[in-house]
Parts: sequence; C-alpha cells; structure tokens
Amino acid sequence: MTSRRTILRGGRILDTAQGIDRIGDVIIAGATIEAVVDCGGSYDASDDVRDVSGCLVVPGLIDLHLHCYEHATPLGIDVDKFCLHRGVTTAVDAGSAGACTFPGLRKFIAEKSKTRVLAYLNIAAHGLAAAGCTGYGMGGELDSVKQISAGKAKECVEANRDMIIGIKIRLSCDSANDGKNEDFALRQALDCSKSVGLPIMSHHSMSTVPLGSDGDELSCPGSLRAGDVYTHCYHPYHSTVVDVAGPTHGSSGKICAAVREARDRGVLMDIGHGQGSFSWTVAEIAAKEGFWPDVISTDLHTGSMDGPAYDLVTCMTKMLHVGMPLVDIITAVTATPARCLRRSEQHELRPGAEADITVLRVADWDVDLEDCQAQLRHVKKRIVPTAVWREGVEADITLPETFPNTERWPLLSKEWRKIFVKDHRPPAVLQAT
Repeated sequence: MTSRRTILRGGRILDTAQGIDRIGDVIIAGATIEAVVDCGGSYDASDDVRDVSGCLVVPGLIDLHLHCYEHATPLGIDVDKFCLHRGVTTAVDAGSAGACTFPGLRKFIAEKSKTRVLAYLNIAAHGLAAAGCTGYGMGGELDSVKQISAGKAKECVEANRDMIIGIKIRLSCDSANDGKNEDFALRQALDCSKSVGLPIMSHHSMSTVPLGSDGDELSCPGSLRAGDVYTHCYHPYHSTVVDVAGPTHGSSGKICAAVREARDRGVLMDIGHGQGSFSWTVAEIAAKEGFWPDVISTDLHTGSMDGPAYDLVTCMTKMLHVGMPLVDIITAVTATPARCLRRSEQHELRPGAEADITVLRVADWDVDLEDCQAQLRHVKKRIVPTAVWREGVEADITLPETFPNTERWPLLSKEWRKIFVKDHRPPAVLQAT
C-alpha cells in the first residue's frame, strides 16, 4: 500500500548547499523527499497538498549549540519542546556530557527524543554534571585537572562516532580554577581533536587565554584550526571579539585582527546566544564591518529558554534586524552547520534525502526585543516557523508563551555594568531601579 504523499506547493525553496533558490513544490513520500519540482503540476486526490506560497521551504533547521541533558545537568532543556516544535530538526548538545556521563545523554535523551540529537563531547570527563553558566563565581568543570583527559575523551569518541561530532571546551576563568587550568584544558582539547579527527567548539569569555598570540602561547581563536567553531562570537564581556582595552560605549569599535585572521584560516564563527553572549552593540559593530556569523545557534539552556534566546528563529530574527541578508541567515542554520555534522547530503532538499523540512515566513512585527543585558532594539520583522517535518513526520509548531519576557529584563540588566562593549545609556529597566 502506497503511503499518502505531502506536497508543499508554491513556496520559495531555499537550499543554499545546492544553490537552489526558486519557487516550486517539494514532495514528501514516507520518511524521504521524493522530488523537488516546478510549480503547476497535478497531484493525486489522495495527496495532502499544502499551499506554502509566500513562505520559505528550507532544509530542517540545525541548532549547533544548546544544552539538552535534561534532569541530569543544571542547564538541560526539553529538546523536543524548544527545538522540534520551533522548527529545528537537528539539535547538537554542546558539551553537557563528558566521557563518563555520555552514556546517559545517548540513552535518556538522544534515543528518546523525536529531534535528532548529536553532541560535542566535553573535554572534562564529567561534562556539565554540576556546572551552570560561567561568570557567576560558581566554579565549573575545569576546576580540577584530574577531570581533564584527552585519553578518556578519545575512547568515548571512538565508541560513539555516530553521535559525537566534535570536542567542546569552555574557556573561562570561572570554570577553570580562576583561569589556572585553561591552558592545560585547551591543550588537551586540541590534542584530542587532532587524534580523533574531529573539530573543537570553544566557548571563550572572561578568559585568561588571549584572542591571538605572536609566539607559541596558546590563544583562542588563534590556536583553533579550520573547521573548529568559535562560539559566543558576539558576547560583550572581557575576551570580546571587539578590539577594546577596557569598557567602551557605542558602536565605534572594530573586530580584533586575531579574530579576522582565524576566520580567514577557516575557523567558524558562531553566535551561541545563550543567557549572556549576545549583545546588540557587538552585533551592530560586526554588521558595520560585514563580519557576519558562519553559524547562528541558540545556546539554549534553562537560563535562556524563556528569554533572552527563546529559540533558534528568534536568534535568526535578531540577525535579520541588524542587517544580515536572509539567504545568509538560512545558510547559517542549514548548510554550514550541516557541514559541521559531516552529513551535508542528508540535510539537503534532494530526492532520497531524509524529509527533514522547515517552512518559515517573514512576518511584520512591532516589538522591543532584548539582548542578554536587556538592551533593547525595536524589531519590525520576525522569522516565524509555520510547519516542520522530521523524517517525513509532521510536528506541531508552538511559539514562546511569553514573548518578549519582560519579567526577565531586570535580572538581565544587572550584567550591564560588567560588560566591556555596551550602549551609551544603561537599559531603561536598570535606570528605573
């Protein structure tokens, strides 16, 4: 018996990996894509024909950086609620699990979720089992060198190559014994990465490790290699990509030369929005220089899922607001992260590929939207998911319950005085306190 086909009719098909940008129809049959064809064809009465004219039909969105080891780590979220039901078909957990805790991520999260879950393996053996966000004086996963082992990580990678796509490290004083263990941890991560032939994703904020170095000193992203991912590239704290010697106001800064050199070598720049790592001011400085991210990701976790990140389409909306071209935005959540997964062809709209498909529309909006320190911008366009299929099965679309979540703004604004790159005036909510 032939299963019923779903026809996505008349949408703008945008698959930058294949160079496709045209109006047409996408035909889903079972778990795979049957065909991508021109408009105007006739279909069987049994086919489920959906009119998606005025919408974008794109490969299923990929969120390259989030934390979904729910109930086992402080940061873990419900991956289906915040990813699949928001248009994301593939989610990459960025270091919640290390070599000793990875089996649980596989068994209790990846195997039970409808969203495809892959992972960067933390260089710390226990991952983020008891670690939250950095910068709050709570300590972290790199506080003891006894937990940092390239050997243990390599063994775990070799046993789980179907799921592990790279090595994760968080370079931050607060998570590495006040910075004392950062060099050792970075060296271990680099050694492991080279040994297993997989890239690194590096968090780098409020760190003792410099952005670049003229000698043999380790640096980040200076010591990263082509294909490695430098996440949180728009954060405004010490170690920001903006070339400043100290706190500065306004958008007159420039992107640091060491960061540009790393990009030129093939290091990928990733938003990694999170609770503290996206600044309107930094994004606007980068926009002036055309320094767009290669990857847009959320760093969704318990501290960012209800704002300021919300979900991947909100992070995409923020980049649209600062002027990033729409085609580049789609590339940053489809084709480029798909290359990081080393499975590009399965993330394309081509016959025989898995039917992971997201339908989006750009809608008018009229809202003040926060960054991570409650600085506001008036946003007039919003990217919204309207439908999603994961291996040919449609999932319901949901939107944030409170959006924007103004109740969180007072808490976020308390970080404003700590950041290096900021607006001329403090957030209104901070002025009112």
